[in-house]
Amino acid sequence: MKKKRKLSWSDGIITLLLLLLFVITFYPFWNIFVLSLNDASDSLKGGIMLWPRVFTLDSYKAVFSNQELWTSLRVTVARTVLGVPLNLACNCSLAYVLSRRTMPGRKWINLFFVATMYFSGGLIPTYMVIKSFGLLDNFLVFLLPGAYNVYWMILIRTYIDNIPDSLFEAAKLDGANDIQVFLRVVIPSCKPVLATIALFSAIGHWNAWYDSYIYTSDPNLTTLSSVLVKILNQYQTGDMMNAAQQMAASAKKIPVSSESIRMATTMVVTIPIIIVYPFVQKYFISGIMLGSVKE
Repeated sequence: MKKKRKLSWSDGIITLLLLLLFVITFYPFWNIFVLSLNDASDSLKGGIMLWPRVFTLDSYKAVFSNQELWTSLRVTVARTVLGVPLNLACNCSLAYVLSRRTMPGRKWINLFFVATMYFSGGLIPTYMVIKSFGLLDNFLVFLLPGAYNVYWMILIRTYIDNIPDSLFEAAKLDGANDIQVFLRVVIPSCKPVLATIALFSAIGHWNAWYDSYIYTSDPNLTTLSSVLVKILNQYQTGDMMNAAQQMAASAKKIPVSSESIRMATTMVVTIPIIIVYPFVQKYFISGIMLGSVKE
């Protein structure tokens, strides 16, 4: 029989601090969720803390009755579904090439990519480049400019450096070329770090709104997060006919307020990406640790 480990005072303090940190970080999200489920007129009275006082789904009905939200949802899902595999393919292939010690000029090429993490061309030059390639008001503007991410590439490259050389030598002895080594040795061995990069990429694409604001004016290319930012900005500036009022008007007089629309829209944007996290959680820690520290 194993003896039960006694908790010390330090363990208790650490547990309490972690519990306090959890409450501080989780409660704002929970409060938004509760307010989105509460009656709009009742919410104005205040005092809603842990549970809806007057439960209703009117705010969500108003949000989902807005055609702009459905259009932006399709755009966001499309860019996420297409963008994540593109990011993985581009960064993983680049990382494999830069991890090969036999590649001429490997050190200087790595230094060139790392320099881009510290220096950028700025917003206006970037806009001019994207315009010259004809990507304005083009769906590809959500995919191509961000196909490569140097930080992600470095994580994958470092992870590849930790793969035993014997695996590469055995594959070469069996007659495998570089493409076959990449597909049959590198990719299967890099599942943890690739799952981590996939999570980063999915969150980035799902939450992206700035590129939609800067590079597109077509309402059919609006992203879901840009709709949320639009609602939040219009509410804060106090426009008489803001997005929340337009939603309520199109929802057949559903009793909502701009505040309840903000909360419901925030939940609609946030929950899907939270649902994805548990499926890659087991790869997340090992991918980050092994991809950032070289043994």
